[in-house]
Amino acid sequence: MRVAFLLLTFLGTSAAFAPAGDPYLRHGRSLEPTGLFARENWGYDGSGHHPSVSVSSDKNTGADIAIIAAQSNAEGTPTILGDALDGGRAQQIQDAFKNLGFSGAAGSTVRIIGADGDPAKTLLITGVGKEVGPEQLRRAAGVGLRAATGSAEKVAVLFPTDGNDVLHAVAEGAVMGSYSWSKYKSKKTVPVQEIVVVSGGDSGVVDRASTLTKHVNKARDLVNTPPNDLYPENFAQMAQDAANAVGASVEIWDEDRLCEDGMNAILAVGSASARKPRLVKVSYNPQGASKHVSLVGKGITFDSGGLSIKPTSGMWEMKGDMSGAAIVMHAALAAAELKLNTRVTAWLCLAENLVDGEGYRNGDVFTAYNNKSIEVLSTDAEGRLVMADGLGIASTENPDILIDVATLTGAQVTALGERTAGLMGDQGAIDRVIAAKDHTGEPFWAMPFPEELRADLDSYTADIKNVGSGPGGMLIGGIFLKEFVGEGAKDKWAHLDIAGPAFNAGSAYGYQPTEGTAFSLRTLVKIAELINQ
Repeated sequence: MRVAFLLLTFLGTSAAFAPAGDPYLRHGRSLEPTGLFARENWGYDGSGHHPSVSVSSDKNTGADIAIIAAQSNAEGTPTILGDALDGGRAQQIQDAFKNLGFSGAAGSTVRIIGADGDPAKTLLITGVGKEVGPEQLRRAAGVGLRAATGSAEKVAVLFPTDGNDVLHAVAEGAVMGSYSWSKYKSKKTVPVQEIVVVSGGDSGVVDRASTLTKHVNKARDLVNTPPNDLYPENFAQMAQDAANAVGASVEIWDEDRLCEDGMNAILAVGSASARKPRLVKVSYNPQGASKHVSLVGKGITFDSGGLSIKPTSGMWEMKGDMSGAAIVMHAALAAAELKLNTRVTAWLCLAENLVDGEGYRNGDVFTAYNNKSIEVLSTDAEGRLVMADGLGIASTENPDILIDVATLTGAQVTALGERTAGLMGDQGAIDRVIAAKDHTGEPFWAMPFPEELRADLDSYTADIKNVGSGPGGMLIGGIFLKEFVGEGAKDKWAHLDIAGPAFNAGSAYGYQPTEGTAFSLRTLVKIAELINQ
């Protein structure tokens, strides 16, 4: 995503936009993958490894490695946090830090051979940095588990865990940091099998963190799956299977039903691919729920850019252009497994944006679900097209909050960097996202919709065009989407542009791995939890 996103920043797109006239149906052509790609037992199957996670007040857990936190300070003498070690042993190790070159900076680690009385044969000291709070400890736990992966089956985490928020953060960070992806490698990474959080806290808090992060890691698996093994049709089937396992329900729109219901934007984006587009609705609707959270996710299983083709360099990252769909799907499934008292609906807008003689063109006009016509000026602004249909149909259910999640624009990365997402929309919905992210530690930054930018989307031919011609691409992308939010979600919509933080093309950091991160999933689940308060 990164190179392709940044090269297209001026237009502010990361994907293409769909047309609006007659829908593109694929008649007389096989839509199944060719023999080259029809491989058995490849890719995401929803059953990826998840370590067992428990809490114990006993430091002697029998772990192979004990992870301990240390705080840096201005004097350059890191301090071990909590009571993982007795005073004399802690001081002995602290005195050795300088010679070991360990500063306690965030992300730093040092291994020390354990002594008699230590909680494990190997101690892994992880730097927290100068500030200590739930997010700093969450990140440090992630760094520690990633360092332990491949060399330990059982890991104990001995961090200070005062309060449920801190305990939950440490457990989350540990599980997310333990994530590894070696599905396609001949030599597999040996994952951590068991994590023990040493604490006198509530085991129910750790259980919740374990369930939530299981869905984070499953969403990461989806994002990391190569596009020859993940496409709209089997993505929809995976949603069906996963929903069945947690008591949620699924409804699927194939290309015929998309045509019948006027989902011409989704159809247009998928028109050049032999793999049919899909719209998938994942529903968790517990008895007695009075609030409804609706989520719409961008699911471009591969984005070549269409006729507005992307540069080769970085195009491989476009396998992650379906991150939004994976995230909203697993947010709904996590809500179901956690048995939240909130109705949660996830809409997955799935298509593959390729180049073909039957594909849509620059200059085409199509009518979206809400009867607004769209002129396509760039087929590499397709994400907002599939989202237009998704937002339109989601609005008809009158949710209490409607949130769309998309790797939408390279302009987001330019404006906010690779780790902070753009947050736009109606103020009430923005406030709910901010309240939730304060618990989860996922960074968002609220952005405006300047009134003058709407005119940049005016079309001579249609109601709206899919890209503007000037700067402010992240904002213009959000302004475009707002046109397709219906009356049922009026003043209740938020747009999350996660182009940067959703896919990490660089080195792992904190609890985030290389490639898919599932950024924003925990915040969405927290919104569903807090909306009843």
